[in-house]
Amino acid sequence: MSMSGTDAYDREPHLPPLVERALAAARAHGFPYSCRPEQGRLLQVLAGGARTLIGETGTGCGVGLAWLVSGAREGVRLLSVERDPERARVAAEVFADRPDVRILHGDWRRTEDHGPYDLLVLDGGGTGKTPDDTPADPARLLAPGGRIVIDDFTPASDWPPRHGGSVDRPRVFWLEHPALDTIEVPLAEDLATLVGTRRRSDGQ
Repeated sequence: MSMSGTDAYDREPHLPPLVERALAAARAHGFPYSCRPEQGRLLQVLAGGARTLIGETGTGCGVGLAWLVSGAREGVRLLSVERDPERARVAAEVFADRPDVRILHGDWRRTEDHGPYDLLVLDGGGTGKTPDDTPADPARLLAPGGRIVIDDFTPASDWPPRHGGSVDRPRVFWLEHPALDTIEVPLAEDLATLVGTRRRSDGQ
């Protein structure tokens, strides 16, 4: 979820048609927090590596999911969970003609019933960014070699990374997670994303 993310598309050319459709829904329903175009294009590229299943938490009105669908191979299924019932309904309308896409209303933990995922994008819970948000377990939710994405960080140049004057513990949690090889990807002067790949254990 990006502050003013929907407005960031006002001067963005050459968008996939499905992204345009989701943007129109976000604007019509006054939803300002769509993922930014820089993040969307990264999701589009990462989706191309999935073979079976892509998951997302925090559907919003479906802009990020539209980027994922636009990059996914034929035959890959996509599941997105949204806790706000109205936004879940709006997103379901955006993807009504896409049988490969399923929108669920509920807490992010509903993703736990449908893995393992080749790609899991955490944008609406499961990141551990707030005290009441338990981080998702990538060893449980990802297929071996699967990737996890946690967005909406500001770029960091020091170690340990800091946010608001103190150590950014959620970022450190993901960068040092023992089940992942994780890198911070700077996307703009004010935007960075973490991308982690689940390590393969012996025999996998």
